[in-house]
Amino acid sequence: MLTTTDVVHTLRAPSELDYYDTRSAPLPTEITALDAWNIMTGEPGPLMQVAFRIRDAISSLFGVKRIGGFSGTLREAVQVGDRLDFFLVERSAPDMLVLTERDRHLDVMICLSIADRVLTITSSVVTHNTYGRLYMLPVGPAHKLIVNAHLRRLERTLQETAATPGG
Repeated sequence: MLTTTDVVHTLRAPSELDYYDTRSAPLPTEITALDAWNIMTGEPGPLMQVAFRIRDAISSLFGVKRIGGFSGTLREAVQVGDRLDFFLVERSAPDMLVLTERDRHLDVMICLSIADRVLTITSSVVTHNTYGRLYMLPVGPAHKLIVNAHLRRLERTLQETAATPGG
């Protein structure tokens, strides 16, 4: 697993980013970064599905490709160059998953890292134009709520699994 000398991946130094957020949650059991991703995105709720539909409808008017949201597909393994839904896998290790999505309006990087049984999700964005900056006005605050909800789901699922005999 990660040591304190390892760095979390971001697009640039935090002071040079247009959006930066990091959130963490303790892990009651040992899991991989991909396990965490699978648990957090494995059951996209109706609110997330509607949010992605709205995002796609508005963004497509500005030439941004539709991303469709999270499919709920669970993956046993990924390697660099694979896709996890709309994200490109740029790094895949048991203790780190680095995912990106880049277009002409903005670049997004999500880094899931595990150190000392704590999962940290670090999100970084660089905007390229006015649309990218406007896009982030609602998405920035919404992203924090989404990550918090995903971390709560992860904690709840892992606690339920740990409490289940044989789990």
